[in-house]
Amino acid sequence: MLASAVFAGVAAGLLATLLHFVFVQKSLLLAEEYESGAVSHFQGAAPAGHDHGAAAEPAGTEAHDHAAHDHGDAEAEPSDLQRNALTGLFSILVYTGYAMVLVAGFGLAIAYGRRIGAREGLLWGLAGYAAFQLAPALGLAPELPGTAAADLAARQVWWWGTVLATGAGLALLAYGRGPIYVVLALVLLAAPHLIGAPHLDGFAGVAPPELAATFAARVLGVGLAVWAVLGWTAGAIWSKETAQA
Repeated sequence: MLASAVFAGVAAGLLATLLHFVFVQKSLLLAEEYESGAVSHFQGAAPAGHDHGAAAEPAGTEAHDHAAHDHGDAEAEPSDLQRNALTGLFSILVYTGYAMVLVAGFGLAIAYGRRIGAREGLLWGLAGYAAFQLAPALGLAPELPGTAAADLAARQVWWWGTVLATGAGLALLAYGRGPIYVVLALVLLAAPHLIGAPHLDGFAGVAPPELAATFAARVLGVGLAVWAVLGWTAGAIWSKETAQA
């Protein structure tokens, strides 16, 4: 179990890091510029034919020193190399943890006479993606830095409840027998969204909504690819290890 989880987690974490650098990091860094005030919404993007002149910035900002946005010594900021290395390390640790959850599920399935191979692992990976990313994102979409949100504790409770309910619902659909299990599975899948995720009364954020939409879509797309690889790899290694045992 440990070998399957570690190898699959490292492989998925490295892929997640690569895809993050290619598809996600640019949006994330741009959002941080909006959050810090280095750039602002609609800056330099006025519609043609509408000259807003000096109204684009408050009076007296012509001599504004953007160095004022420096919130500390440059030495206190991590270098790009450090940041990228920490991103890769964090991804590997997170997906290794997810892989351990998957292979623990493999062991439970084996105990009930189910066979686990690469194809089954792929399906488990897709189910993990649905439980840990897709279903929670229906209520709490991936957020850019600087986005206002509801109380953190309330969001965490809803997130964990959604993960557990979705995972249990998918398990009942896959392994349950009889209509009662289907009905119960549908109730579990729908319950978190009928309850609703905690949100503020209004919307607020410094980044453009187009950037937020791009970021959320790319995070979910990357997650789908990485979870598929995680499940397939874990299932393939599991099958090989159990065959040699």
